[in-house]
Amino acid sequence: MKRAEIEKKLKKELDKERYAHTIGVMYTAASLAMAHQCNLGQAMYAGLLHDCAKCISNHDKLKLCKKHNIPISISEKRSPFLLHAKLGAYFAKKRYKVEDGEILHAIQVHTTGEPGMNALDKIIYIADYIEPNRCKAPNLEEVRKIAFEDLDKAMLKILSDTLEYLKRKGGEIDPLTLRTYHYFKNEL
Repeated sequence: MKRAEIEKKLKKELDKERYAHTIGVMYTAASLAMAHQCNLGQAMYAGLLHDCAKCISNHDKLKLCKKHNIPISISEKRSPFLLHAKLGAYFAKKRYKVEDGEILHAIQVHTTGEPGMNALDKIIYIADYIEPNRCKAPNLEEVRKIAFEDLDKAMLKILSDTLEYLKRKGGEIDPLTLRTYHYFKNEL
């Protein structure tokens, strides 16, 4: 599908705030791709589709994952909102006809991250966190600056801030996010 067609379809499927966020992530991912010599088209498509399954109820996310044999971790069962990443990758392939495995993978890991992420994976993860409509994350200005200098350092800072926030709030910490944090901490 052409990007304009996908935008039109998403505008109908997502609520206003989620659509604005999606467009923000697409353009932020494009900017990061240019800054880090990555494929611009891949970054724009992955950014555009990263939350295509976000506005589905948690109950339906669980049901759809079971129906389409998408694995559900214990952490995802307890926090089904995390499934929008895996389900989004599935929708990107089936509904939006994306065949590029790197785009699909970036969508799949944009919420928890994973050890060994490639540049596109990092760009989507970071763009989701720093896009212009975001304003509540801690150290946001610092992360925005780092993101255009060093993707790995930006990943570590986001992961560290996210884990700190979840600990303070008493939120569920996905083991994959923890493994991703330790991976980047060891890398740096």
